[in-house]
Amino acid sequence: MAFHELRFPDNISRGARGGPERRTQVVELASGDEERNASWADSRRRYDVAYGIRRADDLAAVVAFFEARNGRLHGFRYKDWADYKSALPSHAITATDHQIGTGTGSLQTFQLAKRYTSDAQTWVRTIAKPVAGTVRVALGMVEQMSGWTVDTTTGVVTFTTAPAGGVIVRAGFEFDVPVRFDSDTLDVTLDFERLGSIISIPLLEIRR
Repeated sequence: MAFHELRFPDNISRGARGGPERRTQVVELASGDEERNASWADSRRRYDVAYGIRRADDLAAVVAFFEARNGRLHGFRYKDWADYKSALPSHAITATDHQIGTGTGSLQTFQLAKRYTSDAQTWVRTIAKPVAGTVRVALGMVEQMSGWTVDTTTGVVTFTTAPAGGVIVRAGFEFDVPVRFDSDTLDVTLDFERLGSIISIPLLEIRR
């Protein structure tokens, strides 16, 4: 299997449904109390892109994309229009959106990440597929216009000179979700008006 560094058609993904999924084991005791345990440390995204198909041409594009990925075999990029950047939906990306590490004086590489915070709880999501040309980086609160590179296939930022010890490394970015088709079958229907449809086209996030 391989990962194809191209994005599922944006005009179809814009109308799709889906979002994060978690796995929790819930055991109900004889007393009626519950015990809950998280099976997964991180969430996983699921989508259904059938809802984004509006024309027969959209259907043809999905079939071609599916065939070129060999069904579930190869992964690809997907834009989650509900969550695709480091900033809030109504805000522009800035270089100080999220902390991605702290300098040690020797560490030169830092993984892009997005923090989801509610009250005192925070979950950190690894960002492995940033969009080329959108990544901005800051040391402290000062944006760095040079002296670093980013690998858009892994989300790793590499500095030419390691940030000094204690310096907070921050970044802003757009990103895609690495996914694959979650079925090896497309069930296509063609009605009398020659308008095609597919009941369900599930996509599943690929976790590292």
